[in-house]
Amino acid sequence: MFRPRFSCYCIFCAVLGLALVWMLFASPTVARAQGKGPISFVNDVAPILQKNCFACHDAKKKKGKLEMTTYENLRKGGGKDDPIVPGKSKDSLLIDLLRSTGADRMPPKDAGDALKKEQIDIVAKWIDEGAKLDAGLDAKADLVRELRVRWNPPQPFVSYKFPTLINAVLFTPDSKRLIVGGNHELTIWDAATGKLVRRVFTRAERALAMAYLPDGKLVVAGARHGQEGDVRIYNIDAGTPKDFGGAPAVDGVNDKAVLLKELVQVDDAIWALAISKDGKKVAAGGCDRIVRVIDVESGKIEHAIENHADWILGVAFTPDGKGIVTASRDKTAKLWDLGNKESLATFPDHQNTVNNVTITPDGKFGISAGEDGQIRQWQATDSAKAIGKQSKAMPGHGKAVFRLAHHADPKTPLLASCSADMTVRLWNPIAGTAVKTMPGFTDMVYAVAISPDGQLVVGGAANGDVRIFNTGTGAPVTNFNATPGYVAPPKK
Repeated sequence: MFRPRFSCYCIFCAVLGLALVWMLFASPTVARAQGKGPISFVNDVAPILQKNCFACHDAKKKKGKLEMTTYENLRKGGGKDDPIVPGKSKDSLLIDLLRSTGADRMPPKDAGDALKKEQIDIVAKWIDEGAKLDAGLDAKADLVRELRVRWNPPQPFVSYKFPTLINAVLFTPDSKRLIVGGNHELTIWDAATGKLVRRVFTRAERALAMAYLPDGKLVVAGARHGQEGDVRIYNIDAGTPKDFGGAPAVDGVNDKAVLLKELVQVDDAIWALAISKDGKKVAAGGCDRIVRVIDVESGKIEHAIENHADWILGVAFTPDGKGIVTASRDKTAKLWDLGNKESLATFPDHQNTVNNVTITPDGKFGISAGEDGQIRQWQATDSAKAIGKQSKAMPGHGKAVFRLAHHADPKTPLLASCSADMTVRLWNPIAGTAVKTMPGFTDMVYAVAISPDGQLVVGGAANGDVRIFNTGTGAPVTNFNATPGYVAPPKK
């Protein structure tokens, strides 16, 4: 099962919990399990296996020597024979393991919850019907990719009963609007008033990182956790808007005027995104530990760098575009030379997950932030033969620092950070000194951004709270909950 990067995804789970229950019991799959139609392996059974089994029984882990990501390998079994007896679910080991309440239960108790009775009934009925493979589907086909092709994203809720966790925020190039990552959508708000002005539906369940190209097109990295991740380019002001809960909404899934291009799609979340200074390259990294550097115009992957031992959580280009810095769950930040395809430095001083990274406008210092609650400045050049060595620690946050936002004006550089300590902070990234602290949040702040004009800074929290501040004075500008239609319960 997918283990979240952060420790507070419980609110997001609550947001979707009631909806998922409704979808389960209202779905055609459950109706077929109750005797109203034949069971399809790829459409009905494989999604259940993917959600509950593939994490331990994919081509890499093969727990118990069993791989389940192809029909052929599922039927081969692992350390034992075929776990399925076609036509006889009661004699099938697979069903025995799914229904077990003992130590042999699958999935194991330390790996996830037991399958619901309705889900097991679907698998059992498929077996009783002969455990057949769908016509036209190759037994060797990768089920992860087959399911991805067949999957259609749900429409976002018109109005939400629970707040939406925020992973990404970004100001538009004119600094007047704020884009917030939502649930299968991007929501766009007036930065001065907090009014919802547009909704853009997306295939990605969550937007995890966003950046603008010089031509005004929006690049978004996102995910359907544990199933797919993508980087897509949007024109959020295009399309034919339709009223959706009192706000205009456009289709960023199928409307080619809105969704301009998909640069990459992979098997799990893409957490990190960066655009080169000239706007010609995009770098993206995520759960597969690979940073891909992509030419925007051609869509060609120019580099695929696998130099971390765990998820990539942050990436930034060097000012000259010839290198990148990266942050990882493997507790390191790294500096990479793209031309020579070699690692120049590894910074290990966080001694814990490194959540984000950037680099100063002069290219001299990498700046990384992590679960240790520290922002650390380190040498990114070898002029002093100290490359990769810490130059300054920037303490202040009492808990994990999740994201950094860099306003890379050489004359007045500004760095913003957000944290589990429920604050946004501003820093001078060159001097390594604290500038201001913006409190007022009541939950962990997972997302932060500085407006292109440098006048505003925003934080987005786990409870959907968005707060915008003036960078010069630290004074609040506006705050709102970026969950369409959500009304917070009265305080007791």
